[in-house]
Amino acid sequence: MPEKWIYWLKELGAGDNNIVGKKCANLGELTKGGFHVPPGYALSVEAYKRFMTETEVTDLLLEFLKTFDADADNIAHTMRFEKASQEMRRIVESIKIPPDMEETIKNYYQELCSITGCVNLYVATRSAGPVSHPGQYETYLNVCGANDVVTNVRRVWSSTCNTRSVIARARLGLPLHYDPIGVAVLTMVDAKAAGVMFTVNPVNGDESKVAIEGSFGFGEAVVSGNVTPDRYLVDKVTLEIEERVVSDKHTEFAYNPDTKEMEYKEVPPDQRKAPCLEDREIIELTKIAKKVEAHFKCAQDLEYSISMSLPFPENIFLVQARPESVWGKKKKESVLGKKTGFDLLFEKALTPTKIKV
Repeated sequence: MPEKWIYWLKELGAGDNNIVGKKCANLGELTKGGFHVPPGYALSVEAYKRFMTETEVTDLLLEFLKTFDADADNIAHTMRFEKASQEMRRIVESIKIPPDMEETIKNYYQELCSITGCVNLYVATRSAGPVSHPGQYETYLNVCGANDVVTNVRRVWSSTCNTRSVIARARLGLPLHYDPIGVAVLTMVDAKAAGVMFTVNPVNGDESKVAIEGSFGFGEAVVSGNVTPDRYLVDKVTLEIEERVVSDKHTEFAYNPDTKEMEYKEVPPDQRKAPCLEDREIIELTKIAKKVEAHFKCAQDLEYSISMSLPFPENIFLVQARPESVWGKKKKESVLGKKTGFDLLFEKALTPTKIKV
């Protein structure tokens, strides 16, 4: 009997990192903890392994890599890796997922449609690595329909062959074609605003404050740094908004129904300097952040999304939680802290170097 490889988020918890990846495990933990998380399901690391071993994809990748020299002396020649990455991704995305897996992914999507009361539900397919490397792999937003969900799950898997990841594995002497990850299939929030928040002031490590950043549209605009977000600093005890910086938000990341693509579009001039969050939303986000910190028992780095169609406070969703990484590191007693030697080595492998063309 094959190992279980697909789970509803409510079946998962923080201890399932190695099964479904940290993002999925934490979303499951938030769901079980009663926090407001968009409904969804997760494909485990085992799903990736099955795809790689039960189809011809591994053989095709290995055959291609026979023609590619990944010697350490060539790692700085990034263009060679970019071309190799493109071909590797083309190979992965050209191979069909085993029929029983495809049927199961589609069935879970149809059930998710039933749960949410939406016939053609828009979802995000998000990567989730057992080892946390934010931004390394890819996410696809506003995926609609069972067939497109299957296609975009495969695209998330193929992102393990993106240039940055292949170079990192080459530096570490790891197999270039193989890096098992989980995938989250998460209901999209029709975001009027979104962003990140920290349960510690990221500037000075003050644990008595919650720092919130936000902008119009979807949160990728804030996470990617393409928009200067509004910033708020809130006292955890009094819930007083102590600092408020409203930025000129000239663009937002939004869905274009004509092209069916996510894209940056201009914000009307009269709205650019308007706050993206209401004061009551800022206060409610602070309350939620405090509860999440207490639940996980450590400072948190959270991503949130505010629905444009639901009433307050049901319009506030959490879409990611992870331990805060800057001030938390400084408080650890040892240099390694909770990171393994491999984690630290992988971080070093991902550090950009001077590029030769």
